[in-house]
Amino acid sequence: MNYILFDGSSRNNLLPFTFTRPVADIRVGILTIREKWEFFLETTTTTVTEDYLSDKYPMVEMEENVMINASCLPNLELVEMIKGLKENQAIFKGEDVIAFFAKEAQDDIDFDRFERFEFSDTIITIENTWDIFSINGEAIQEDFNLITKDRTSQPIPSNNNIIAPENIFIEAGAKLEFVTLNASKGPIYIGKNTLIMEGAMIRGPFALCGHAIVKMATKIYGPTTVGPYSKVGGEINNSVLFANSNKGHEGFLGNSVLGEWCNLGADTNTSNLKNNYAEVRLWDYETEGFAKTGLQFCGLMMGDHSKCGINTMFNTGTVVGVSANVFGSGFPRNFIPSFSWGGSGGFTTYLTKKAFEVADVVMSRRKEEFTEQDQAILEHVFEETKIYRRE
Repeated sequence: MNYILFDGSSRNNLLPFTFTRPVADIRVGILTIREKWEFFLETTTTTVTEDYLSDKYPMVEMEENVMINASCLPNLELVEMIKGLKENQAIFKGEDVIAFFAKEAQDDIDFDRFERFEFSDTIITIENTWDIFSINGEAIQEDFNLITKDRTSQPIPSNNNIIAPENIFIEAGAKLEFVTLNASKGPIYIGKNTLIMEGAMIRGPFALCGHAIVKMATKIYGPTTVGPYSKVGGEINNSVLFANSNKGHEGFLGNSVLGEWCNLGADTNTSNLKNNYAEVRLWDYETEGFAKTGLQFCGLMMGDHSKCGINTMFNTGTVVGVSANVFGSGFPRNFIPSFSWGGSGGFTTYLTKKAFEVADVVMSRRKEEFTEQDQAILEHVFEETKIYRRE
């Protein structure tokens, strides 16, 4: 069977992260949503997403296809139900479609004509940006169980300070000496060829994905995920870094999500709690206003390729778009549009020519190419987000 992950109705609620990727390629837990589905389905998947993303993330359609809502995280019961779908059958959770069987060139889907099955068990969904860190602990546990089943961890070096070693899994090539790992409150996963430098203190749930680095004396509180090839230091609490992003110095990052190719300057701090303990509101791209989150703790949402200078201070519930460059003293406003350049004193437009030069240099340092596809995506985002910038 051919499986296709589609963005679904939550796509706009997941901006700025979905400006540059399908919903399926959001990382939560240890794996991306796509990686989770492919692990369960034991096959590759493709994507239905926005037109401007489709060159980089194409859809492969066959005569018979099962379409899966990428906002839903897989579990064994759901996957078995999906594998059993036949033509004109669909799985729902309440009013939300989870998966359905589609024939090639079946452009108009009328679910009134489908045999409808209700999925009655619990399902984890990613419907808002803050869900990424809010359910990260549960997602780490699920992924940990999935990818370590019937496998043996590398030995934990004896010079480390360990609590609950049975909840720790270390992949080949990982290096850690004189660190503290406390897995009594959740698992700790240490990926391939990672490095945890001496003096680091980590409480689970925690995931350090392949080739990532934790610097000396870093303090990490779970549930936290450090994505592949990322580098972290200072103090981190309940945050997710997708991949190739750096928070390499002192400063606090809490209840936050960083996309790819982000960099936080030394002593950058994020507020994750308002002084009056009130509910945090976040910028909503759908309504073009600030919306309630229901959360008391919420820090920074930063889209791909955005950067900030040393001593940057982010207010509670700040949303930074794609390819923004933030610097200077004081608190910048808590919605910073894509391709903004400046800080608390005001912003100008970060021209694409300059932004692309930086992206090319940053990616080449990691032996990655800033492709024409990447450039076309960012050019589209630049045009789409003009309405938010003060030219």
